[in-house]
Parts: sequence; C-alpha cells; structure tokens
Amino acid sequence: MMWSMELQSTHWLQAAGCAAGAYALGCFSTGYYLVRSRTGRDLREIETGSAGARNAGRVLGKSGYLLTAFGDMFKGALAVWIAAEFTGHNLLIMSIAALAVVAGHIWPVQLHFRGGKGVATSFAALLVYDYRVALTILVVFLAGCAITRKNLFPAMAAYFCLPLADAWFHDNGMTLLVTILMSAIILIAHRRNLEEEFSAFRARRSMASKPEQT
Repeated sequence: MMWSMELQSTHWLQAAGCAAGAYALGCFSTGYYLVRSRTGRDLREIETGSAGARNAGRVLGKSGYLLTAFGDMFKGALAVWIAAEFTGHNLLIMSIAALAVVAGHIWPVQLHFRGGKGVATSFAALLVYDYRVALTILVVFLAGCAITRKNLFPAMAAYFCLPLADAWFHDNGMTLLVTILMSAIILIAHRRNLEEEFSAFRARRSMASKPEQT
C-alpha cells in the first residue's frame, strides 16, 4: 500500500529526465579525459585499469589524483543537487539521480561501459541526498580502517550498510530499493579487487600453515 502511494505521487517523467541527465553527467570520466589530454594515453590501459582518482594519481601524480577526485565528486553532488532543485527536493527522485550518476561513472556509454568504480561519485551524491546517510557509512568505513588497517574491506562494508542507513533515516521503501541497487553496483565494480584480496589472504594463510623447513 505504501509503495503504491509513493508510485502514484511521483512524477515519473520528471524522474526519467533527472535519471537521464544524471547518467549523462556521470559518463564524464574525469580521470580518463584528464590523462588523455595530458599524455594521450587511455587510463584504463594503465596500472590497475581503473578510470578513478587513485589510478590517475599513479600516472599524473598528486595533482592528477586531486583533480580527478574533485571532478568525480563534483559531478555526483551536482547531479543530485539539480534533481533536488527541479523536483522540490523529492527524496525518491534525488536517490534515483544518485544511482544514475554512479551508473554513468561506472558504465559510461561513450567509453564502451568501462569507467571508474564509483566511490567518490557516490559519496558526494549521498552527501547531497542526505548527509546523515553519507556520514553514517563514512563512520563505518573509518571504524573498519582503524580495526583492519586496510581500506578495501571497510569501504565495501560501508556500502553494504548503505541500505540499512537509508532505512534508518527514511521510512521509504522505494529509496531503500534504490540504495540497495547502488550498494550492489559499487560491490560489483570492486569484484576484481575483492577477488585479489581474498586470493592474497588465502595465500598468506597457506604460507603461515606450512611447517618451517629445517
């Protein structure tokens, strides 16, 4: 019943327009175009193959990292801000815009659906969507980093908790569904990193369990 009322009250043509605009904005891959303009190379063929800030920093140094991070965060925040302004802060459409800009960043159509991994873009989008949700997952991430001294697993744990944070602050089944989808695509984008971490962990366990040679 609640979902039915939400669907009836939402202007879906407006939602589709905001989603399309947010996806197009997300497709502007800051790191890719920055490295292409400065070196003529495809960032996705260098080092880790990601179009994100960390990989751009490996090629262009600190300035490349900062410019890419800023650009990726700016487009995430801008997409949700535009949706908010055009819809009178309709929470569901704002969440859809956040999902769409992240999808555009990860799967940019003009780059054959090979983009970044969406963390910076999604976090900035969530800050505009609801800063409480963004800060909640940030706390989860920082706590995980303090415990494990690593950042991949804490980051993925934070995004796993994203739908829970949204459910805590919003009694809205549709925004919960959108944040579940966002969490899923962030995790999918990091699947290779997770596989590598698990492989490295198993290798360390295997080495530790071998008896010392005498």
